[in-house]
Amino acid sequence: MAFILGSGSPRRQQLLAQIGITADDIRPPDIDETPLEGELPRPYCIRMALQKVEAVQAGEADVVLAADTTVAMGRRILGKAADEETATAFLLALSGRRHRVITAVAVRRGARIWQRDVVSTVKMKRLSDDEIDSYVASGDWQGKAGGYGIQGPAGAFVPWLKGSFTGVVGLPLAETANLLRAAGHPLFGAKR
Repeated sequence: MAFILGSGSPRRQQLLAQIGITADDIRPPDIDETPLEGELPRPYCIRMALQKVEAVQAGEADVVLAADTTVAMGRRILGKAADEETATAFLLALSGRRHRVITAVAVRRGARIWQRDVVSTVKMKRLSDDEIDSYVASGDWQGKAGGYGIQGPAGAFVPWLKGSFTGVVGLPLAETANLLRAAGHPLFGAKR
């Protein structure tokens, strides 16, 4: 039985390491992540995690984990910023407001899939133009939903959150551990 991570995210690898799990292989799936017309953030995020886990090639006994993190302002999905201009626009929109961060996790073993999603509420302080410009110039926003990463310098922008900190980073560990247990995968470095 191999453990396959269907994500190229270094943050997800680091979070899995916290519960003693190292991927035997990393196979980021190549899927279309475009939201459907009128699709709401939570159903979109769940659909992405399920499509990712199903797209990863694996043996019948292998355990595959895939996840998706989506930042939502109301009904609007803020995906990964494509460039500095988009990252700046996202930060301006989030400045001084609450938003939701949804992370959906899917685990597959053979034909069976286990899935959970976690919704956290994040309050971002009112950001000055200088703070936004400095953060965008740092490049830390790249590859991150909503154009920021709470585990890096942007953590200084978040005075409050309700929910799962690890979910906001990209993988809710309590829920992920339960899914992996359900799929028969050991935690905390236990032997398979």
